[in-house]
Amino acid sequence: MPSDNNGPEDRGPWKNKQTRVPPEVDAILRRGRDRLHGILPDGLPPVKRLAIGAAIALAAFGAWSSYYTVPSDSVAIVQRFGKYSAEVPPGLHFKIPFGIDVTTLVPVKRQLKQEFGFTTPGASDPYQSPTDGRRETEMVTGDLNAALVEWVVQYRISEPRKFLFEVREPSATLRYVSESVMREVVGDRTVDEVITVGRQEIESEALMKMQALATKYAMGISIDQVQLKNINPPQPVQASFNEVNQAQQEKERIINEARREYNRVIPLAEGEKDQRIREADGYRLRRINEAEGDAARFTALLTEYRLAPEVTRRRIYIETLQDVLPGIGSKIIVDGSTASILPLLNLDRQTGEQP
Repeated sequence: MPSDNNGPEDRGPWKNKQTRVPPEVDAILRRGRDRLHGILPDGLPPVKRLAIGAAIALAAFGAWSSYYTVPSDSVAIVQRFGKYSAEVPPGLHFKIPFGIDVTTLVPVKRQLKQEFGFTTPGASDPYQSPTDGRRETEMVTGDLNAALVEWVVQYRISEPRKFLFEVREPSATLRYVSESVMREVVGDRTVDEVITVGRQEIESEALMKMQALATKYAMGISIDQVQLKNINPPQPVQASFNEVNQAQQEKERIINEARREYNRVIPLAEGEKDQRIREADGYRLRRINEAEGDAARFTALLTEYRLAPEVTRRRIYIETLQDVLPGIGSKIIVDGSTASILPLLNLDRQTGEQP
């Protein structure tokens, strides 16, 4: 067995403490050498020992590279000699080593996103953050105003094979598609619609058009959501735009106050109107009923009068006196057979009334 002094660790920089090899690596090499010496028989020439060691190392490397694990949120695309072979589900799997089978993990169950105009700190995907956010956000609206639009595209990889092989750089292509569609959608609307009332409509239309282009280009991507973030005018006109917004808000405030006053006064006036109408209807019905009653009473009296004119006339006369006399303070009753009216002047004193 060769002496340990001829080992590689005793030559050159390996034998002194100034070597650049970390101590952990040096310890691993020593243990591997000791195990190899234990496996190989004594008395072999150095060339054979080297060949056997290389064969063992090659076999160990092949065994180590023949299995792989696919995470639960991904699938693996297997290429054999560069050609697509299979799509492998999550779990532990085996492949042909030495680069014959090459696997690529694709996160099909993870929601990915791309940001335009801003950056999330710590993003690991190089295509998630913009390279020139200022340029991406500068857009011209349909009324020839400028706006800085920031948005987010959330998507998933729905077809891994198309994502890897149909389009070169699909993530970069998605950025170009998203920017093109957003400029088109924003260019069809006024700046007020883009900043205020038209955000949801812009998101829906952009999502539909992006998905249509992704399907047309066979990118293997399913777009879940397009969400607008900050939308601002360019910095040189920021102050003027704020003044316009303040004026619009003041206008809305005055309109709301007028509507509130309208809702307070108009229902009250309509209620009073309905009350007056109902009172008038009631008065009308009462007067009609009274007139009809008086007419019926007069008709009945006329019928009785025609049957007995003298009796009816006397009865009406007496009833009229019953209604009129209680309201007269001084009463003088004159009869044709009475020679003087003086004894009759104090009739009220008999009842305790003053003349």
